[in-house]
Amino acid sequence: MSKKLLASSLAFFFTNVISAQQFTLSEATIADIQSALLANEISCYDVVTRYIARIESYDQSRNINAITEINPNALQVATEIDQALARDESLPELFCAPLLIKDNFDTYDMVTTGGSIALKDSMPPDDAFMVRKLREAGAIVLAKTNMAEWAFSPSQSVSSSYGRTANAYDTNYVPAGSSGGTASGVAASFGVAGMGSDTGNSIRGPSSHLALFGIRSTIGLTSRDGVIPLSFDRDIAGPMARTVEDGVRLFNVIAGHDPADALSVPNMRENDYLQFLNSDGIDGKRLGVFRSLIDHEYADPEIKTIFFAAVADLQAAGATIVDPFAIEEFESLSDAIGGCPRFRYDMWNYLQTLDNPPFLDVNELLAAGDYAAQSEASFNYFSQGPLETPPDEWEEPCATWPNHSERNQLLSNTIEAMDSANVDAILFPTWSNPPAHIDRGREEYNGDNNQLLVPDAGLPAVTVPMGFLEIGLPVGLQIVGRPFTEGLLIEIAFGYEQRTQHRKPPQGFD
Repeated sequence: MSKKLLASSLAFFFTNVISAQQFTLSEATIADIQSALLANEISCYDVVTRYIARIESYDQSRNINAITEINPNALQVATEIDQALARDESLPELFCAPLLIKDNFDTYDMVTTGGSIALKDSMPPDDAFMVRKLREAGAIVLAKTNMAEWAFSPSQSVSSSYGRTANAYDTNYVPAGSSGGTASGVAASFGVAGMGSDTGNSIRGPSSHLALFGIRSTIGLTSRDGVIPLSFDRDIAGPMARTVEDGVRLFNVIAGHDPADALSVPNMRENDYLQFLNSDGIDGKRLGVFRSLIDHEYADPEIKTIFFAAVADLQAAGATIVDPFAIEEFESLSDAIGGCPRFRYDMWNYLQTLDNPPFLDVNELLAAGDYAAQSEASFNYFSQGPLETPPDEWEEPCATWPNHSERNQLLSNTIEAMDSANVDAILFPTWSNPPAHIDRGREEYNGDNNQLLVPDAGLPAVTVPMGFLEIGLPVGLQIVGRPFTEGLLIEIAFGYEQRTQHRKPPQGFD
């Protein structure tokens, strides 16, 4: 090799080594990673290696316990992406986006336990619909994340398969449930973004507690195929991310019709949700302040102060604020709707999709005591229904939405109220109380605003960081819209995020 060529090669080598060393994964976005790859500043292999190193350095040593398993194929996938880049091939939109996937999403190459020790060796035959879509778009399934057992708990994330997950901002507190592992893992930059599921709270609550953007879609817009169920006609799965843009990048891939999901609605997604990343998206919007989920006697005064500061920021950005905004019969309809303990039946259907299910009736686990102690009360409630009989055919029928009269009435009343007030979206704090202490998750569970309006009426909602409590824990702003108005909600959330920049990382994860 000539001296000139050697000098050129060494210069290229040291430039790239220095650039790679300078590139930091803490708070890095998908665009940051992809720009660095395209500029030859770092390899995808290096990106994945560094995320794995972060997990191994911080997750257990800091008592977070967010990650259940690292994908043994992640580095191989990263190598293939690097090879495609070297060949100057056209790459899909999420190339080299290492993701954290909640442990109730089927993954063909990793166990999926749903937080239960009874499925600790369960390898699904294929990917969940959303996981498949993400992989096809070039994302890397980096790791699975811990969750509340069977997604039972909105208050904490404790599984019998992997134990308890703590809040990455302060491990003396819970990350909420049930997607606490994804929330704490994404907040600590153990992956670029993640996926969670939300039956009544479990994307929005943990996102609020960990300063993330989370989105729960309209029922029917996104598929639940291959996601372990809790309640079939309330379950939703979706992204959790440190920025609105990254969450929308994932949502743009996973939203859409799936014939394998009986509630999936065709032809309702936008062509491109990225078009709604509009910094001026708040201007001209009319936003209703939903006092029914704000003025509780137990609502935390500090959170209310932060919320009304957020409302003022929205108004300053050009929104018209309608305060108060009310929905006719909200409280009485919410009481009448209640819940449906259909978990046993829904799990019976899911378990039959496995090649060799270890059981078909979750009540066998209840009888044997195969569950975390924190799950006992929920397990006793959710497993009440018959095994093989659809809930609509029970002796006391439990109507499956959209054939549920009270839920339909709430939806109708909500749309009517929004139309009457000419409101584009509804506002309230995602939680009106701080997270519980880690050892008092059930006892201090209070202020969860996610269980009523949104899942009951099948509405879309997003949560976005709106500030921090004096004790250093994040709080979230929830924005709710009419069915299939996810684009509008993204527009408001992105405009608010860009204006306020409330997100800041937990300390000690540099």
